[in-house]
Amino acid sequence: MGVFLLGLAATATAATVAYRGPASASISVTTPGGDGTPPQTVKVPLSDADVSGLQTVLSMVGTISGFITVFVIASTFAFAVASRRQELGLLRLIGATPRQIRRMVLGEAVAVALAASLTGAVAAQLATPFLLSKASYTELAPVKLEPASPWVPLAIAVGAGLLVAMLGARSAARRAGRVAPIDALREAALEPPRIGPVRIVFGLLFLAGAITMLTLIRPSSGEGAVPLAMFTPMVMVIALTLLAPLVVPVVGRVWALPLVAWTQVSGRLARSNVLAAPRRSASLAAPILAISAIAGSMVLSLSFAADSAEATIRDAVRAPIVVTGVAPAAGPDMKAVDAGLPVQMVRVAADYAELEDAEGIDPGIAAQTRDLTELSGKLSDLTGNTVAVSKEMSGFEGYDVGDEIPVVFADQTSVKLRVVAVVKNAFGVNPSFLIPLDLARKHAPDAQAERSFVLPADGVDPGELVKRLPGAQLAADWEADQAEGVRKGNRVGLVMLLGPAALYSAIAIANTLLMGSLQRRQEFVTSRLLGATPAQLRRMVLWESSLVGAVALSLGTATTVTVGVLIRHAMTAGVADVPVTVPWGILLGIGALCLILAVGSALAPTTYLLRVAAGETGVHQGQ
Repeated sequence: MGVFLLGLAATATAATVAYRGPASASISVTTPGGDGTPPQTVKVPLSDADVSGLQTVLSMVGTISGFITVFVIASTFAFAVASRRQELGLLRLIGATPRQIRRMVLGEAVAVALAASLTGAVAAQLATPFLLSKASYTELAPVKLEPASPWVPLAIAVGAGLLVAMLGARSAARRAGRVAPIDALREAALEPPRIGPVRIVFGLLFLAGAITMLTLIRPSSGEGAVPLAMFTPMVMVIALTLLAPLVVPVVGRVWALPLVAWTQVSGRLARSNVLAAPRRSASLAAPILAISAIAGSMVLSLSFAADSAEATIRDAVRAPIVVTGVAPAAGPDMKAVDAGLPVQMVRVAADYAELEDAEGIDPGIAAQTRDLTELSGKLSDLTGNTVAVSKEMSGFEGYDVGDEIPVVFADQTSVKLRVVAVVKNAFGVNPSFLIPLDLARKHAPDAQAERSFVLPADGVDPGELVKRLPGAQLAADWEADQAEGVRKGNRVGLVMLLGPAALYSAIAIANTLLMGSLQRRQEFVTSRLLGATPAQLRRMVLWESSLVGAVALSLGTATTVTVGVLIRHAMTAGVADVPVTVPWGILLGIGALCLILAVGSALAPTTYLLRVAAGETGVHQGQ
């Protein structure tokens, strides 16, 4: 599954790289170079042929899928080694060296990974045409994409699959090599009471890295706060997993208090099993922790980002009417019509060139209909070859009033725009670059207004004026539509980013819990001989799997809440009356699905094992 997801992302990315649009769909510019960087010619695609959005999403899908794959393999092998201590001890007892044990475990990983990687690569190639057909002619890829040569991307995916398997199994192989021969003689599957210092050190290092990343989720991070909120949980999950043998017993004891008080015998057995084998419990909890923390943080971050966008759009629009489409002709019942012209230009830096959206405005009119608060400079100086930039763009690129920005317009004209003002951010209303209306008409004579802000004349009711203007809406309704559009886009993004990883995690949760239950035959036999009834053992499995799931979800929830609080503060600083939209249904659904998978996978083989245990119990009692 992991290689299938990586291969699908790789082959789709190859298709976007191989895409060659018509020459008219791109602008060729030459960067000036500097600081050791030579000048170079760069071809920048226009927005109607730009597939960089799909490339960004695919890279994030590959990153998340790769992380989940490494994580699942590592936890699965750790669990497998922990459950095979007696077997490994027997191999050591008959003369196997630690090096041979390590090579055996790694060999098993390579053998399984090679077969799985080849199967996943073939499946990815078969699924690529379907994915490209669905991605073509969308906002992410407004062109027709065709599959490219699959050999290089699939070779990379297969290699990545083998590398991921080796990384995931490496730690487990080292632990397997440390199994002592005496473990072959042990009947009780007790784990060592401590974890190694190396694991603790790396756990603390990853924890420090996660905390550092959390501190960077602040208002000054701008749009970078959302990627930080998405990737910080991954680092936190690694830290919690490394330290899980120390953390799981603590959280497990807390959750076990009401469980023991309510269930007595079965609850006590479940608590004892979780606390006595912290490594095993940590391996079972790892997939649940990973998907709950990552998915929960993404869901909450994107929801709060939409809240911030809604409030920002609301505050940025001053006109009571918004007209979508052709700008209305000025009349006696309208005081001002702000019909800005959207244009595209390539911003040229020393070593790169980037397509930017700009808008040609009349500053005198636009300042009445939307928020163009000047943070420095004067917007009234926006004439000729000049530009006003947003606060965020000024901060990212270091633009100040008086600086010159080399740009190339879509008509291939090169111009140096002098910065005359830095204005307040207004995402969704004002682009990062505002140029004079005459300059926009000069370099984009066919540009048409996409939306206009209308200020009614004194004494004119906006509600009545809206009825007479084609394509007009009250500003409140338009703002609500824009906010819903943002949320809809976020939902699509979540499906693309989390859908494959969630499916893989669900399989991993079921597989790990199923493995854990199938290896408990001897435990059930012993418990039956000691007087435990089948019903008590079923309840023990139920509560034990629930306890493991509750511990994992608690840690995942703590990560999600921490990231959510920080991202909300970062994105709402300076914005008043921001709504709070918590997608409880999705968040609770993630938790419920994880618990159902955990409990169901643990209980599924229990009936069979109890029948086997009953037969062996009868044999022992007959003897």
